Amino acid sequence: MAGRAPYFAAEEGARGIRPGESPAAALRRILASPGAHQAPCCFDALGARLVERAGFPICFMGGFCVSAARLGLPDVGLISYGEMVDQGRLITEAVSVPVIGDGDNGYGNSMNIKRTIKGYINAGLAGIMLEDQVAPKACGHTEGRKVISREESVMHIKAAIDARKESASDIVIVARTDSRQAVSLDEALWRVQAFADAGADVLFIDALASVEEMKAFCAVAPGVPKMANMLEGGGKTPILTPAELEEIGFSLVVYPLSLIGVAMRAMEDALLAIKGGGVPPPSSLPSFQEIKDTLGFNRYYEEDKQYSVSQAQPSLPSGKQ
Repeated sequence: MAGRAPYFAAEEGARGIRPGESPAAALRRILASPGAHQAPCCFDALGARLVERAGFPICFMGGFCVSAARLGLPDVGLISYGEMVDQGRLITEAVSVPVIGDGDNGYGNSMNIKRTIKGYINAGLAGIMLEDQVAPKACGHTEGRKVISREESVMHIKAAIDARKESASDIVIVARTDSRQAVSLDEALWRVQAFADAGADVLFIDALASVEEMKAFCAVAPGVPKMANMLEGGGKTPILTPAELEEIGFSLVVYPLSLIGVAMRAMEDALLAIKGGGVPPPSSLPSFQEIKDTLGFNRYYEEDKQYSVSQAQPSLPSGKQ
């Protein structure tokens, strides 16, 4: 398999993917270190670049925000495998930190899941999250979710493990269950234990409803990292600090709505200002120089100088002045 090649090399001192290290190896290294590691959810390459520049060691490509930004549609199973894997490739090319991609419910049966795993590997993603919802899936923290059978959910994780082995990859498999809301907490706890036994690398129960439920989850399969979802603005799971989550036993924390939410509000405010005959106030708008710096203009110009060739004046034919 060809090596990963982001557009810009990692900046010196970056905490992300090291030279010669696969994205998944970087993610595994980070998750093995102490702490509840924060991974804000991005929806495009620019957002991922901002996550990296802010100093976060991991980025999460969330299906909710990609569906919103790429399609302008809700996260109800409308976005496809092809659209998600393409978005993942663009994101991983933009950054030098490991990116976990939302794989929804694998976009079909076990054979579809194997294709999804291999596609996400080829896109440069460090990890993939797979859930056990029936199709069409529903957004997390909403009512009316349904899950596939226990047996089929475990078989999907086994198919993902097989696809990883066939690809000689070390992609991190995040196994998610939505059975807490669809069935019961006991069912969710049974499933994550089964996912761990099948070989999942990270476990996640969506929409846990209390700190007590979060503690019960983290007591399952000791030694296997647990993920928490801090759904901003009104989800079912209590919003806790990274220190509090680490104390409970979580290793990974994602924030699904922050970037897409503030982007929506900022764009609405900017459009109101323009419609009113002005422009957004300087306090809400980066300078042109700051925008260029974020996008890498200066790095591009510095690299470009290495390949510049002096242009000599063409000589006139002999005998002509």
